[in-house]
Amino acid sequence: MSSPSKHNKSDGPYNITMVAVDKDKNSAHAFRWATDHIENPLIIAVHVKKKNIPHQSTNVCPPDEEDVANVFSHLRAMCNPNAVRLKEAVVDDSDIVRGILDYAQRNHIHSIIVGAPASSKSKSSFASVGKLTAKSLQIRTGSKKHKGHHHHLHHHNNVAAEIINLAPDYSSVFVISKKKVVAVRPATSQLASVAEPPKQPPVQELPPIESEKGVRPQTPTRGSTKERPERTPSPERPRSSTTSTQSTDSNDLPIHRGQQLSISDERNLSGGSLKSGSMDSTKHNMDLSWGSDPESLGDMRAEMKNLRLKLKKTMAMYSSACKEAISAQNKAEEINQWKLEERRKFNEVRLSEEAALAMAAKEKAKVKAALEAAEEAMKMAEKEARKRQHAEMKAKREAEEKDRVLTALAVKDFRYRKYTIEEIEDATEKFSPSFKIGEGGYGPVFKGQLDHTPVAIKILSPDASQGRKQFQQEVEVLSSMRHPNLVLLLGACPEYGCLVYEYMENGSLEDRLMMKNNSPPIPWRKRFEIAAEIATALVFLHQAKPEPLVHRDLKPANILLDRNFVSKISDVGLARLVPPSVVDSVTQYYMTAAAGTLCYIDPQYQQTGKLTTKSDIYSLGIMLLQIVTAKPPTGLSHHVSRAIEKGSFSDMLDPMIHDWPVEEALSFAKLALKCAELSKKDRPDLASVVVPELNRLRDFGYTSQSNQIKIRSHSPLPPTPRRNTHSMT
Repeated sequence: MSSPSKHNKSDGPYNITMVAVDKDKNSAHAFRWATDHIENPLIIAVHVKKKNIPHQSTNVCPPDEEDVANVFSHLRAMCNPNAVRLKEAVVDDSDIVRGILDYAQRNHIHSIIVGAPASSKSKSSFASVGKLTAKSLQIRTGSKKHKGHHHHLHHHNNVAAEIINLAPDYSSVFVISKKKVVAVRPATSQLASVAEPPKQPPVQELPPIESEKGVRPQTPTRGSTKERPERTPSPERPRSSTTSTQSTDSNDLPIHRGQQLSISDERNLSGGSLKSGSMDSTKHNMDLSWGSDPESLGDMRAEMKNLRLKLKKTMAMYSSACKEAISAQNKAEEINQWKLEERRKFNEVRLSEEAALAMAAKEKAKVKAALEAAEEAMKMAEKEARKRQHAEMKAKREAEEKDRVLTALAVKDFRYRKYTIEEIEDATEKFSPSFKIGEGGYGPVFKGQLDHTPVAIKILSPDASQGRKQFQQEVEVLSSMRHPNLVLLLGACPEYGCLVYEYMENGSLEDRLMMKNNSPPIPWRKRFEIAAEIATALVFLHQAKPEPLVHRDLKPANILLDRNFVSKISDVGLARLVPPSVVDSVTQYYMTAAAGTLCYIDPQYQQTGKLTTKSDIYSLGIMLLQIVTAKPPTGLSHHVSRAIEKGSFSDMLDPMIHDWPVEEALSFAKLALKCAELSKKDRPDLASVVVPELNRLRDFGYTSQSNQIKIRSHSPLPPTPRRNTHSMT
């Protein structure tokens, strides 16, 4: 094979160099290597577009704009137009290798340059050893020579490997990777002159033998007259200018007449086809050479017949071997595919098993943690149960001990007068219904007379749940505290839970406001006075020493009036002694159950059990609204506030009183609404705000009454007669 060199007309045809190009980097490296190392005036850049078209003929066309932009634009920049002439061609074919080889055969390409595959696995296929003596390649430096290497390539997806295997034997193939030669397949024969047409008549070409399952038809043999003209017999092959070995691509057959006939003996076994034109042409030449010798002609024909039979058998064996090879290859691919599928399934099963084991380990850890938590909770529950049982037993013992102490104190207490049950029965005529004057949560109340003094006797009801406790609480409070506005405890019968109080002739404030038994209404001046008295007595309870006392059941029914309408707080059985810090609005005393009457109980105390002295202020505010309106307590604060907003407060005042001082009554109502605020922090202080304001209104009533008396004394009208009933002014 001649090395790439500059064209010389005397040397024969053009030495054309073709570079297979694509979008990858190795194609650019191959083109750069060609321009740097191949001395050739003409380089053809061929790009194969892979299209699904039947392989009848290869379509060759110039590149369009997309091809120029994607493939050829950067190649043009590499060319020096003064040294190299670049041609561009685009081939449409369904097989890239077939498109490149068809183009190379049609255009008698001398040098084929391709880029190496990008993958490392494909590149490793070029690493097999085996040196082949070949013709050296002359490059522009004139000093470097590349030795050809023949490689056994078996990777079907390697385009460069297939081109090395299937390229025409007159073409040299160079595989370039990163501007370096990684494989070379030199030409094994010299390209004959293509200027002379064949002298023999054209012979019809045999159809190519196609292998099964789409095996590509092989390239025609060099003896085909369709591809190039028959080579003329010559006594000796021409030698290449750069090689020392003689080409052995044909056999020289000696003839007894001293003539020599060059018969092409190359068989392209990899292609699987043989052109009949070559054989017919050979036969034609032999007939011309030995036509005068019938015996030699007969021997030649017998030999040709024998060769044809051998060739036929060889082709049949080759076809069978190809089919077996294809079948084996297909089976190998199926086995490989099956192995890959089994490996994938095995990996999936392994991953699933690992995931299941991991999940099982997590669940096991969770179960273990849950069991440990359950055991810990059971231990804590048992511990708490033992503590609760111990606390209950201790509380029970303390309660029993307290009851014994209270009973002993009640028997031996000398702070009040002790009455026997016989004395109580004599005073009430054995609890006659005619002597009954009221009923409370503690029990019935009877009127009686002890020591020639009218008294009120409260009897403990047998079904009262907290009766004994309330009895002892009331005895403790009333026997240790004295105030003009607290009801006076005269004595008690501790064995039967009877309490003896001073008798209050005018009953409760609630009865008088509702004018029970047709009693006259209370004048507004006396109402202001009663309110001031109640607030003063409440301050006395809240400032008790050593611990403040919260009444918890302040309402008009527990405010009693004597014959002069002096008010006194009663029914302190629900009163609770709380720590001194409870007096402020920050610290609270927690109660397990709220006590008192529903409409008068502090909402926060009822919801949370937090008891403070301001719990009594809420009850006082509701009671003050009742004093000026004489209406039931349900929703009273809401109705009064709406009336004040609408400017119709005067309609809320007790209509039985006709001379209300509206301005003072409005101030009185606003103070009551402040006391009845839902939030404790919004309620005013009793001692510093409420009592001074009520005292001012009481003094206003006194002043108004004095002025009225003065006006009456200077009036010429006769004085009005007085009623026989008790005076209420």
